[in-house]
Amino acid sequence: MQPSGARGARHSGTTTVRALLAAVAALGLLAGCGSGRSAGEGSPPTDGEAAASPSGEGDGDARAARIPGLGDRTRARIPDRARQVVAVHGAGAGSADARVELWTRPAADRPWTRDRSWSGHNGKRGWTPDHHEGGKRSPVGVFTLSDAGGVLPDPGTELPYTHSAAFTPPAHWPEKTRHDFDYVIAVDYNRVPGTSPLDPTRPEGQEKGGFIWLHVDHGSGTSGCVSVPEAAMKHLLRTLDPDRHPVVVMGDRAALRR
Repeated sequence: MQPSGARGARHSGTTTVRALLAAVAALGLLAGCGSGRSAGEGSPPTDGEAAASPSGEGDGDARAARIPGLGDRTRARIPDRARQVVAVHGAGAGSADARVELWTRPAADRPWTRDRSWSGHNGKRGWTPDHHEGGKRSPVGVFTLSDAGGVLPDPGTELPYTHSAAFTPPAHWPEKTRHDFDYVIAVDYNRVPGTSPLDPTRPEGQEKGGFIWLHVDHGSGTSGCVSVPEAAMKHLLRTLDPDRHPVVVMGDRAALRR
């Protein structure tokens, strides 16, 4: 494993971070990923690795030829070279509650093994196959995971990591969101892979939204990101490996079964 400074060298320059921060502040883009939902919108599922998966399968499916809960169309979108999958099973199309699982396999012809499972959250208004800026819904799909960063130092990841105070949530956000971006992993939705998660470039246009991240959970729905407990973020950062071509498969249960 390279030293963290070497791994994230292309993201860590002071001038680059300042330029990215200025662009983000000017466009107000960070507000797309972490505001808390209002009271009464439901409660998160009980955390714990022993909980059953959202697809109804229990611990007996911790090793499987196919990742449970994914239909043929969804599986077909997972690259053959992918050896790590973060599967985000939303409780429903309009729900902010989700189950997040990490699956791994040593080769394309070998079974998948469930490494970990956590409770988490997605967009406060649920999911959409046609994500737009300000919709408060998370995008359904299969996306690569190539870059990471956060307010806190690199916990030991192989992913390129941008350590910067530029990730600090805006002061007007609720207090409970203070640590949302201590650690983040950029979901490669409407962004340029191989750049800092703070890069505001949106290849598909501003209206399609962006800054969709995996980040630290604050106990309720997000504005489009997927959130998991801090310990889960550390585990993902320490486990995901660019050489294993990690992807995230995310959506509500019904959408993922297609």
